[in-house]
Amino acid sequence: MFDRHYYKSLTRSMVLTVFLVSLTPLALVSAITSYQFHTSYKDRVNAHLRELVLKHKRNIDGFLAEKLAVIRVLADLIPESRFRDPAALQAILKSLQDRHHGAFVDMGLVDAYGVQVAYAGPLRLERARYAETRWFREAMRHELYVSDVFLGLRGSPHFIVAVRVRASGAEWILRATVDFESFNELVESVAVGQTGLAYIVNNQGEFQTRPRREAVVGPAEMRGILARASESNGRGDFSPESAAAGIRMSLAAVALDVIHGSAGGGDVLLLTAPLKDGAWTLTYQQDEADAYESLYHARNLSLFAILGGGVGILLMAVLVSNRMVNRIVEADRERDMMNEQVIEAGKLASVGELAAGIAHEINNPLAIMLEEAGWVLDLLDDEPLRRHESHAEMVRALKQIRQQGGRCRDITHKLLSFARKIDPTVKLVQVNEIVRDMAALSDQRAHLANVRISVDLAPDLPEIPASPSELQQVLVNLINNAIDAMERGGELKVSTRREGASVLLDVADSGMGIPKANMARIFDPFYTTKPVGKGTGLGLSICYGIVRKMGGEISVDSVLNQGTVFHIRLPIEEARA
Repeated sequence: MFDRHYYKSLTRSMVLTVFLVSLTPLALVSAITSYQFHTSYKDRVNAHLRELVLKHKRNIDGFLAEKLAVIRVLADLIPESRFRDPAALQAILKSLQDRHHGAFVDMGLVDAYGVQVAYAGPLRLERARYAETRWFREAMRHELYVSDVFLGLRGSPHFIVAVRVRASGAEWILRATVDFESFNELVESVAVGQTGLAYIVNNQGEFQTRPRREAVVGPAEMRGILARASESNGRGDFSPESAAAGIRMSLAAVALDVIHGSAGGGDVLLLTAPLKDGAWTLTYQQDEADAYESLYHARNLSLFAILGGGVGILLMAVLVSNRMVNRIVEADRERDMMNEQVIEAGKLASVGELAAGIAHEINNPLAIMLEEAGWVLDLLDDEPLRRHESHAEMVRALKQIRQQGGRCRDITHKLLSFARKIDPTVKLVQVNEIVRDMAALSDQRAHLANVRISVDLAPDLPEIPASPSELQQVLVNLINNAIDAMERGGELKVSTRREGASVLLDVADSGMGIPKANMARIFDPFYTTKPVGKGTGLGLSICYGIVRKMGGEISVDSVLNQGTVFHIRLPIEEARA
């Protein structure tokens, strides 16, 4: 009786073990690979964004520097008196607009008291007063100046580029207004992905361009970011000048911050780069989910692949465990059958030992009979007995007795030799002699089974290193199996030959053959197709082990209804040396 609960528990344990052992390396490798890929990909994306922002910063700085340089060149080449002429100033503005695609909106000449003495442009700003404006005060302090974005007298966002010049014994400011929309489009052209957004703020965190959608940082947050940048450069206080100095110390770098829990609910990447010698900050923001979209897509695919792999491993574990448990159940059943066959084999071994004892006891009277027959033959050689009328018949009978007694002695000697315990001692043996002995020993059994044994032995075979008793056992097992396979009689042929550095021994029969389904298992221990009580399933397994121990090979060819041939290849002494 088989315990079903035991086999179910064994199946569960095997499934769990196989699943964990198979999945653990997969999970570890996937986790390490995913971490490395995640880190590398983020670094590459961050580096790409830094490079993009830095390149755009250079474009914007170049744009501002170009506009400022144009005004400076005009101030250096054109006398102040021409700027006072409205028609000449209007012609200059028209030329600038044509060559710079409308980037300049208007121009004006402002005296040292902040009064605009000449103006060209779409508005009526003649005699406008700028003495109290911040941009005018800063322009008077610096030779070249770019203002922040402000509303001013025109009531719309704009910024000014200004050059301070000295002419006619006084200082003048030549200023031009840059088209805000063109500048705003230039700043926003850096947008990447669906959520990428670029804008400019000054040191107070005030927007200098108009973002196309809401920014994640307001003026207060931006001032905090600038303050941290200032502190990281060794400054504890915060002011526009200190922030500008702190940013100026890292002009070559693009700072990267992550804003957690933005208004949209997710994290946002925030990159900043200084502009206008640190007076402005170019800010680029993008949702982290958008920036790392490909990474998250690859991560989801990896998780799906791992999940699919886990399901596949589980199914395979169940399948393999069920097969293995079924094999175990089958092996347990075969074990019970083999136990019975081993008992039968033990009985046969006892019978063999008994037969060996009987053969040994028979040897003594056989020796006496042969000796006495020889003595009587010697007596018949005397002259008086030669004349007896039955002398010839008696000599013939005595010679027959000696001949048959010798045959009996040879049979008992061979039986005793085979029945002894196997001696594993290896020595040089002649294969042909062992083949002849084993064929003669099996001749009587073959005759009773209507099987004819023939030998085809190659002459002058070299000796091979082997255990004689083990080689005898291999031959007897193969011969007996061949006789059993020919239930209706047939022919059994044992042949030897040399092939290269090996001696080949073939045992061929004309039996029913071996089905292909059984070919893979014929050398398995306890595997037999004979009825219970007729075989233990150990013969071919023992033959396989002995031949492999000798350094040889054993193989089989079989065709159903035609016969089977076992091939044994044994190395000669030179090859093994």
